[in-house]
Amino acid sequence: MILSLIGYRGTGKSTVGRLLAERLGWSCVDADERIEQTAGKSIQAIFAEGGEPAFRDWESRVVAELCQLDKAVLAWGGGAILRAQNREWICSAGPVVWLRADVATIDQRIHFDPSTQSRRPNLTTAGGRQEIENILAQRTPLYQQCADFQVDTEGMTPPDVSASIYEWWTKNDEPAASSNDDASDF
Repeated sequence: MILSLIGYRGTGKSTVGRLLAERLGWSCVDADERIEQTAGKSIQAIFAEGGEPAFRDWESRVVAELCQLDKAVLAWGGGAILRAQNREWICSAGPVVWLRADVATIDQRIHFDPSTQSRRPNLTTAGGRQEIENILAQRTPLYQQCADFQVDTEGMTPPDVSASIYEWWTKNDEPAASSNDDASDF
């Protein structure tokens, strides 16, 4: 079983994933890092050479691989849920937690993250807040579809987010595979 963290980039998936995995005694895998390892090039290079479709193909290969793991916290890229097959794999591999934040917070986090240039290329010509608003509008229904639990990370530290997920996890007796019909909300 895996515990998946989904949400828009800049919501804390990678940082929270490491903290949560440490608390559970599990491994943590950052899907974007695995894509770069598997492809042998940076995400920015993948986008430059083949655009978003090439990146999504690499991402799907990695989703299929990582969903076979056991006792792992997986920090998925923000768009991992775009393809129906990826959603199916992620949802069937174990519980899914959606980390949320508002547009202004995401924009600020992305702006101050040193990995933004190399790991987070703009996905539209709009860039900035306009891009975040547009993409969140498209992805929110997909995040909702997959989520067993949601955490609004607004004003929370990564340890606080990790603790809230851990509390949910233990209260639900280490929930089995995703049902995501009625995701609880924190």
